Amino acid sequence: MKDRQNIHGSWASRWVFIMAATGSAVGLGNIWKFPYIAGQNGGGAFVLVYLLFILAVGVPIMMAEVLVGRRGRQSPINSMREVAMEAGHAPGWSVVGWVGALAGFLIFSFYSVVAGWVLAYVAAMGNGEFLDIGSEQASKVFSRLLADPQALLIWHSVFVVLVMTVLMGGVNKGLERATKIMMPALFVLLLLLLGYSMTSGSFGEGLEFLFHFDPSELSWDAVLVALGHSFFTLSLGMGSIMAYGSYMPKNASIGGTVLTIAALDTIVALVAGMAIFPIVFANSLDPGAGPGLMFITLPVAFGHMPGGQVFGFLFFVLVALAAWTSAISLMEPGVAWMVERFGLKRGPVCIMLGMVVWLLGIAALSSFNFGSDIALFGMNIFDFLDFITANVFLPLGGLFVAVFTGWILNKKITGNELAIANPLYYLAWSVMIRYIAPIAVAAIFIFNLIEKLG
Repeated sequence: MKDRQNIHGSWASRWVFIMAATGSAVGLGNIWKFPYIAGQNGGGAFVLVYLLFILAVGVPIMMAEVLVGRRGRQSPINSMREVAMEAGHAPGWSVVGWVGALAGFLIFSFYSVVAGWVLAYVAAMGNGEFLDIGSEQASKVFSRLLADPQALLIWHSVFVVLVMTVLMGGVNKGLERATKIMMPALFVLLLLLLGYSMTSGSFGEGLEFLFHFDPSELSWDAVLVALGHSFFTLSLGMGSIMAYGSYMPKNASIGGTVLTIAALDTIVALVAGMAIFPIVFANSLDPGAGPGLMFITLPVAFGHMPGGQVFGFLFFVLVALAAWTSAISLMEPGVAWMVERFGLKRGPVCIMLGMVVWLLGIAALSSFNFGSDIALFGMNIFDFLDFITANVFLPLGGLFVAVFTGWILNKKITGNELAIANPLYYLAWSVMIRYIAPIAVAAIFIFNLIEKLG
């Protein structure tokens, strides 16, 4: 088959794609969630199980998304349709692309609210607002922010503008240029914070919390947590990786590239834990604070440490960069489809979609103040958007991608795109994408729904 040309452009190199996809995968969850759940669920034993799930579930589905994207050379919606038709099947498979694009759009609407909190904390840290304050005062600062719709609106608006500005530039002048700046900056900031953490006096205690090997703490619930995080951490099921894959150079190895992305994503999560927990322990604070770790516990820790104002500021800049790179990928599938469907320029498309998602974000942020009494199925708007995307759209998107590439596409298409020289490696991928990954994602889907609704 003659290689299709992507009207949006293509990445300059394989490494640009790796950095862009890693930026998509590395988000808020890498900075606080993974280190926390690892420490609470058996440390090194949890990390080992998590890595096994990354290899057996995350990597095969990511390879599947990239191969469909590169084969179709369009937005996820149109790539799914074109590749399905090429394989002799109904164009209705484009619904998988719709599920992903809609999921990304809805996730962005509330993700931008949380990213707005991060931007607010960048400013607060820079102003020295957390110097020498206690946990109770820090908690009040966070509560005041959530109760202030005007402040939330300002920071939410700033973040939407930042993301849509990058998207307006297109693949090369927008996504690629931003990736080349933001990802190295993210890695440098992470290493600076790690160096700072190593001087805190509790580095050994932090490593012990993160890497202690205790299989007795590895419950069935912990295994499900590892399975769920291995899927969600790589930005699967939302079309982002499929969209980025459509810009991937034809001669780049999909398997090797995806393994590199998965490795970088995991390294960032582990290094973040190595940077965060020694600081927490040095100040005798609770490492199991969950989401509060970022907005209450860590600000208190930085506020009591030498140089804490500077490094606290750098920490929240790091988190803001992670949120920015992830959010760009959430909106790209929708932007690409609008350009293809209506023949519009990216600028007007980004403005239109930006306005819609901005309005939806206002509804989400109202959950913490003037709209707190609005309930959808017993949840506020923010929680409902989080629930429907994380527990329904993303697992279904990942499940359908696995079924599509494993059972619908023929070996001629998958083999051509993956170009795996060793037949045993291709067989291993086929077994994982046909059997292991669908069963695992279905388990995530079922158990999460039971847990949330039961």
